Amino acid sequence: MDGWRLHGGRLAAARAAWPDAPEPWLDLSTGINPTPWPVDRAGSIDWTRLPDEEALAGLEAAAARRFGVAAERVCALPGSEIGLRLLGVFGLPEPVRHQSPGYRTHAEAFGTSTPVDAADLVAEAGRGGTILLANPSNPDGRLHSPLALAALSDRLAAAGGRLIVDEAFADAMPGTSLLPLIEAGGAREAIVLRSFGKIYGLAGVRLGFMVAAPEWLAAMRRRLGSWPVSAAAITIGTAAYRDDAWLAGISERLPSERDRLDAVLRRHGLEPEGACPLFRLVRTPDAGALFERLARRGILTRPFDYAPDWLRIGLPGGEAALARLDEALAHG
Repeated sequence: MDGWRLHGGRLAAARAAWPDAPEPWLDLSTGINPTPWPVDRAGSIDWTRLPDEEALAGLEAAAARRFGVAAERVCALPGSEIGLRLLGVFGLPEPVRHQSPGYRTHAEAFGTSTPVDAADLVAEAGRGGTILLANPSNPDGRLHSPLALAALSDRLAAAGGRLIVDEAFADAMPGTSLLPLIEAGGAREAIVLRSFGKIYGLAGVRLGFMVAAPEWLAAMRRRLGSWPVSAAAITIGTAAYRDDAWLAGISERLPSERDRLDAVLRRHGLEPEGACPLFRLVRTPDAGALFERLARRGILTRPFDYAPDWLRIGLPGGEAALARLDEALAHG
């Protein structure tokens, strides 16, 4: 089970580990929207030419409009994971801390980063340095208000520090992003990372963004080099970010789908935690056994090496998938 404690996914390994599990597998290990944006709306993709600079600028402008910031503050990345991994080359102020519990890459992005509890963030900000956190947090779904994060950023900046916010799941929770406050003139020193694949359900596109002051983006662009994202990512991302009706519809549906998942979990004695509607965290003494039991029924969830009583369960895609999870939970 060790491999599944590091990241979600790994369906091929799951099939090899549980060859008798029923197909198709139901992957609830990632927290990615199970109702993806329909890629046929993007139109044709020209695979014969290198990605066009003007088209890339168009993608960044479309993303900037969606985020509520100026286009000059947006840089496209080949996935927000790459953005996190490149933070360490910018010489950010020490000491570096990351909110814990949190996304595993946050601890790995800087070789010297130390964990800090959410309750201690304000005190830590007074020391300056760099603080990296996710909002909403992954895997526990903890949510900080934008105003609280702006105050945290300003406190850090006053001590010569910088706040980095990973908003990979923010699109699933309208009104929770720090970016509108930055555009209005607050928290100007903060760096924000956004993910395309989470809400649009297209993780394989590998598209993300850094939102920061233009001088920081210039340094990032130099690191990324020419053609940072594919022509497919540009075409799909631009069309998806312009599809306001689809995002409005999915944002309206997610809370009710989360509530139905919560009802199923509670029916089986599992109390869901967190604010993010794309995934739920449950605590149970037999989390490892529950992971194995669900896997034998072709349902992949996410266990954790640092919290053996935790299991993260992503949102099932529709009533049939939810009923399958319900049935699997009923058979102990």
